[in-house]
Amino acid sequence: AHLMGLKVWGSGGDIGITRNGSHAAYLLLPVAAVKACPQGLSMEEAGAVGVPFVTACEGFARAGGVQAGQTVVVLGANGKVGQAAVQIAARAGAKVIAVQRQDQLEGFACRPVTVVNSTHTEPEQRIMALTAGKGADVVFNTVDQVYWALGHAVMAKGATQIFIIATKGQHVPFDVFKFYRGMHNFVGIDSLALDCVRSCELLDALRPGFEDGSLKPFPVAPEDVMPLAQAMQGFRRVLAGAKNRIVLKP
Repeated sequence: AHLMGLKVWGSGGDIGITRNGSHAAYLLLPVAAVKACPQGLSMEEAGAVGVPFVTACEGFARAGGVQAGQTVVVLGANGKVGQAAVQIAARAGAKVIAVQRQDQLEGFACRPVTVVNSTHTEPEQRIMALTAGKGADVVFNTVDQVYWALGHAVMAKGATQIFIIATKGQHVPFDVFKFYRGMHNFVGIDSLALDCVRSCELLDALRPGFEDGSLKPFPVAPEDVMPLAQAMQGFRRVLAGAKNRIVLKP
């Protein structure tokens, strides 16, 4: 009853996969899977926050959290999960190094972020120089095999690396000696495994940042808001690699 009349949000790897109704007019959910939407966000913006921020937040949570003063390297920082990871780490007060294939940071960060363009800079040497030879406390790898060797090379002693993407059947070389001598931790995140209750807990943990402006939702252009009748067109755009957030609005 406390949610009646409120603008609410939620997410979940189960919705539309193991729980029917994601495209229906009404969807039956546990009460714990719905929270009041942060003040200041439109429904379109709130709907587009979902998977990237939930995935990034769960990654940091599984890695033991991100703390002020830590060095966080985000590999593939211009992707949507990468952008969310940069925002969350910056808000926590970490020193953020964004590795990507362009010079300018894409998206928002509430604190300065160092960008390393991997197309014309040797990222391993640059990151080690930026950390005075120590390496990163947390590496968030959003691009999988492309940055595997780099991510492994720049982990500080006791560091954690977070992985979110893997292609089935893909293999990478693993240096077991470096792993145990470095006391490293590896965390895999599968957003499909996060149900609507856990996803909503993560969204609620992000609420203060969205309300105080230290986190920003992804912009949603009017032309990217589509009626349900155009859902197939929207999904095709996503599968084709659309950079913009596509929002279905029944």
